[in-house]
Amino acid sequence: MFVALEPRRLYRQAAEQLRVLIQSGEIAVGERLPAERELAERLGVSRPTVREALIVLEVEGLVQIRMGSGVYVSPKAAGAPKVLAADDSEAPFEILQARCIIESAIAEEAARCVDEAGIRSLDVILEEMEGVLENSERALALDRAFHTAIADIIGNSSLNVFIGLIYDKRASPFFEKLASYFEGPHTWRAALDEHRIIRDALAAGDPAAAREAMRMHLTLSQKRFSESFGEEPTREE
Repeated sequence: MFVALEPRRLYRQAAEQLRVLIQSGEIAVGERLPAERELAERLGVSRPTVREALIVLEVEGLVQIRMGSGVYVSPKAAGAPKVLAADDSEAPFEILQARCIIESAIAEEAARCVDEAGIRSLDVILEEMEGVLENSERALALDRAFHTAIADIIGNSSLNVFIGLIYDKRASPFFEKLASYFEGPHTWRAALDEHRIIRDALAAGDPAAAREAMRMHLTLSQKRFSESFGEEPTREE
């Protein structure tokens, strides 16, 4: 039923294998797919890769994700749902991992040359973010502003553009769909608290602490997006 996958855009390969099973009727309309853990074991990939594949299929209209229940084959699967371009966008977890590697180094460098003006800019952003945690659109814009403002501290405009471009990769339909399940006021509160730790490390002029604070923030961001859809089966006693 399932074939182990080779490591090349695994989430796309996983999505294709599941798509074939659904469109062939092997997994019927209305049927619940196996839990993420089981799919990951059968496909020989990580659970985040399975989650990315399921998001692709939901964007295409092949499955419905029901938080706390599982992932079900959509009635639309009986038709001819749109299959998105194979390289339409990078995987969400690849984007977050790339940001973690790059922005940790930027935070480290920023701590070496930060001045009072740079810290004031961060404080303005953090103060405004505090008041919009219930508004995901505004919180997202201020989150972006915070990360690009750290690049601004270094004084390299190319870094600012680069961070903005990689941040904006999350505007892909896959990332937006994933975020719709796992982002909300509680996650924005956590992000704000982590931003303040980064800010304090920068204000202290501590490169190692700034690097670690950014690394931890973006690692925790990945973890927040890695929460289960809640479909794990109950173990029988």
